[in-house]
Amino acid sequence: MSNRFRPGQEPETRYRNTDHPVWNRFERFIEPFADTERAILPKSAWGFILFFAKQARWPFAALLVVGGLVGAVDAALYWSVGWLIDILDSSTPATLLRDHWHTLLGLALLLFVVRAVVMIGAAMIEQQVIVPRFYTMVRWQSFRRVIEQPYTFYQNDFAGRIATKIMQAGESTGDFIVTSLQSLWSFLTFIVLTVTILSSLDWRMGAVVALWGAGYAVVVRYLLPRLRRAGKENANERAILNGRMVDVFTNILSVKLFDTDRREHGVVHDALTNYLGAVTHLTRMITMVRIAVAMLNGAMMTAVAVLCVLSWMSGALTTGAIAATMGLVFRLNQMSGWMMFNINGLIRAYSTVQDATETISVRPAIRDKANASDLKRAEGHIRFEDVEFRYGKNHGELFAGLSIDIRPGEKIGLVGPSGAGKSTFVNLLLRLFDVEGGRILLDGHDVRDVTQASLRAQFGVVSQEPSLMHRSLRDNIAYGKPGASEAEIVEAAKKAHAHEFIVGVEDPRGRRGYDAHVGERGIKLSGGQRQRIAIARVMLKDAPVLILDEATSALDSDIEAAIQENLHELMRGKTVVAIAHRLSTIAAMDRLVVMDSGTIVETGTHRELIERPNGLYARLWARQSGGFLALEEAAE
Repeated sequence: MSNRFRPGQEPETRYRNTDHPVWNRFERFIEPFADTERAILPKSAWGFILFFAKQARWPFAALLVVGGLVGAVDAALYWSVGWLIDILDSSTPATLLRDHWHTLLGLALLLFVVRAVVMIGAAMIEQQVIVPRFYTMVRWQSFRRVIEQPYTFYQNDFAGRIATKIMQAGESTGDFIVTSLQSLWSFLTFIVLTVTILSSLDWRMGAVVALWGAGYAVVVRYLLPRLRRAGKENANERAILNGRMVDVFTNILSVKLFDTDRREHGVVHDALTNYLGAVTHLTRMITMVRIAVAMLNGAMMTAVAVLCVLSWMSGALTTGAIAATMGLVFRLNQMSGWMMFNINGLIRAYSTVQDATETISVRPAIRDKANASDLKRAEGHIRFEDVEFRYGKNHGELFAGLSIDIRPGEKIGLVGPSGAGKSTFVNLLLRLFDVEGGRILLDGHDVRDVTQASLRAQFGVVSQEPSLMHRSLRDNIAYGKPGASEAEIVEAAKKAHAHEFIVGVEDPRGRRGYDAHVGERGIKLSGGQRQRIAIARVMLKDAPVLILDEATSALDSDIEAAIQENLHELMRGKTVVAIAHRLSTIAAMDRLVVMDSGTIVETGTHRELIERPNGLYARLWARQSGGFLALEEAAE
């Protein structure tokens, strides 16, 4: 496994007692967490399925063999019934064992030993070798690919929808291969053996079953594409419905506060209506297939039964042969209905895989170069050189030749109205987006020439809307420094003035203090509490470059004043880029950079800029009443 990957936190519940000499012998054939860091997953469903099948070729080869044996044993059982009937017809109770003990013993072995071994082998290969670890392997590698996607990828989709596609991809890929190699192959084997056996008795019966097989293939050939399209539409509408419900539940507070006329009911109703339409179309196709198969099966069984009776009347067939023949065709009838269910499952699985690959197999727009180097701890020298950038082809250019030089240890404030480009400036620096022209340098290194992980390790970021994991408060703070000691975590929390509220937190499961979980996106904490946890996380990380995007905007004045002292201590010796709409919070920075419509229109200290009465900064400052930083501090 790659040295860059470090397992996450231990789950609260683990299945620890899984070591067993017999089970493990089968369960360790497939490595579920095989590293495929640079692999690009195929975008076609067939390519995607084969990509993973090749990684477990030997277990699937074994499943193919066992699937054929299942069909062969099934056919042998029905044919052995005919043997038994003929033996009983030609024997008496006194001579049965003496004359036919070896045949009866062979039949017993077939029933008790051979069949059991084949069925047990099929179960072990499917359930122990393939299902748990192969499905996990698909999901793990899919997750690895999706998490490499740039920030914009997640801005354009539902988080719940993405997660659902990863889960469905693993299950559907495994189901498709297992069903194809076991159920479908077993069915085809049974058909071939049935045609062979019946042809040996009467070529006409073999021809009937062969014609039936051809008709079955025609049904699949002509109805399969329509059924596949219906299945894809169904999977897509299901994903949309799931995504919309997740979106509602994720933003439940906004829904409770603003959706008084139940607009979200209409959103989900529309999605559910579309899903219902897709399901209806799919079920109609399934019914058409079942009607066609029922008619084919009825014709096949009737024709074979008529031929059996005629052959018996002419003395060409024994009673046992007729019993075996009718048993085979009746079993074929049962299997055909069962196989249509499995073929429907195959189509659904294939369609689900195809739908999932449209998300999972997208080539990341931002990737590390093959020869990207790891950036060591930076001094913090930042340069934008003639940077050009726009959001999409249909948007106007935001940055056109933007250039700025930020010296190591310099503290700058980014100022400007909404839409001026302040957040885009930061996102480009973090390489959440890639520039379309020019370049961005950190300590002389083009950010595109170093690994994304080592680049972002240089930054400590506190955003206006801090992101917390649904984990313990301890884990959320330690996210800034994996492996941090308890003392380091508590010290960072104290500096962020978070320790006082943390010790009093208790979650619904009774976990208290640093062990308490914060809910999805930290929903169980107030905005100010989430911000303080985010600040503690950055303090613990101690990166050489700090990015503060409205870092104290959610705090009350007393807490903000207390934290500012520690933030100033944290800034010492670091390069700082701070964004603030409340100008008093950044007035003491070494330099203020005023942006408007993607252009730097002014630079200077606070005092220099407010002395320009017609300047944008002076106008913005005049509209505000100031904050907790005194002008005397700003003038220093």
